[in-house]
Amino acid sequence: MKVGVVTFPGSLDDVDARRAVTIGGNEAVALWHGDDDLKGVDAIVLPGGFSYGDYLRCGAISRFAPVMTSVIEAAGKGLPVLGICNGFQILCESHLLPGALIRNDHRKFVCRDQRLRIERVDTPWTSAYAEGAEVTIVLKNGEGGFVADEPTLDMLEGEGRVVARYLDDNPNGSLRDIAGISNERGNVVGLMPHPEHAVEDLTGPGTDGLGFFTSLVEKAFA
Repeated sequence: MKVGVVTFPGSLDDVDARRAVTIGGNEAVALWHGDDDLKGVDAIVLPGGFSYGDYLRCGAISRFAPVMTSVIEAAGKGLPVLGICNGFQILCESHLLPGALIRNDHRKFVCRDQRLRIERVDTPWTSAYAEGAEVTIVLKNGEGGFVADEPTLDMLEGEGRVVARYLDDNPNGSLRDIAGISNERGNVVGLMPHPEHAVEDLTGPGTDGLGFFTSLVEKAFA
């Protein structure tokens, strides 16, 4: 499958995401924020970083990038979209996902290997995992606290749209230990930790993040 990885001004992990896509058995396609052409890709990754310097709010300017007009339209038609860290923030700012990401409750940037539980495995991004799988993936953010009002949180829980949840210590104050969520259809997933940094034994905490990139292949040929 052809997976587009968008580069915004300030993206840091776009190259890492393209490498993870390739290791996962897919073809990585570089997409530029100022170009609304998605180049016929089968899925999209919005990578981590500090798009537009995180001015105004994280992801607030990126939401209006020309490429996002096409991403929003394609996501509405079922195109798989994964937003990682800053990409998750962009998805929330674009209203493709509910809620928001705010400053960590301890007011410090956190960078560590983080244990998660995968709770939704019927998405194009998580089908390679067993339900309830416990994984360790890199986490690095300063504004990673997921918040929403109680009705929205209850809706996410009730509809099974919590994709991943923090285990052990909550690293950023995310409500209900939420590390990732999906839209109702399941094709759009936002995840605060960085699976692209856990795809090779040589670097990072292992290969627990690889399933986010092999899932596309497994879903396509299931």
